[in-house]
Amino acid sequence: MKLNQIISVEKGVKSRAYSELTEFHKVCQKPDLFSGFSKTYRKRDEESEDLPPEQKKVQFRVDDILKKVAAMLTELMDITAAKDHGNMNAKADLSVNGAAPLLNGVPVTYLLFLEKQLTDLRTFIEKLPELDEVDDWNRDQATGLYKADPVETHRTKKLQKPIVLYPATAEHPAQTQLITEDILVGYWETVKHSGGIPKPKKDKMFERADALLKAIKFAREQANEAEALPQIVGQKIFEYLFSD
Repeated sequence: MKLNQIISVEKGVKSRAYSELTEFHKVCQKPDLFSGFSKTYRKRDEESEDLPPEQKKVQFRVDDILKKVAAMLTELMDITAAKDHGNMNAKADLSVNGAAPLLNGVPVTYLLFLEKQLTDLRTFIEKLPELDEVDDWNRDQATGLYKADPVETHRTKKLQKPIVLYPATAEHPAQTQLITEDILVGYWETVKHSGGIPKPKKDKMFERADALLKAIKFAREQANEAEALPQIVGQKIFEYLFSD
């Protein structure tokens, strides 16, 4: 049987075995189910009341449960042993898009580990901060940061000055009012800095993570094509454990 077939079958066997074992465990915590009795009544004389016999049947036998547990777990132990022994020989090369292998003869268990790591890394890369594409960025070799082109803005200051609303006459003084004007007083030159990553570079990393993850899954499936030889384990375990 192929290793991937063993893995598929093992899930069902494990689920069934654990379910049945749980039920037997519950049964074994009810001693009353393992006990019974039979009673017959003998009256003292012919004039005494006659009563029918009474009986309570034993519903479970420990011997029967042990046989069922042994059979059930033997199947699970044997199929898991076949899987684990098969994993020892299940290997594949890791190659991306048909290129020369990045890694040779990688065990299937390590491929499973890599798959988990690359899945997490893919999520990590997706959340990396990007440089704002509104600005033009250049690498500052001195700081290692990205630096945008300078942007100049004006600095103004509000000043009040009087204006004449009505000039003075012989009868009335001039009427004036204070108004506020924005007066240019200087210039700001702003240079943005960023520790982010250019979007094209991030996109490339994301594409490579996808390609590598796809290659790992392919290698894992290829490794799981290895033969898994039958193993006799459970019988030996329970012959020792349950022997008289």
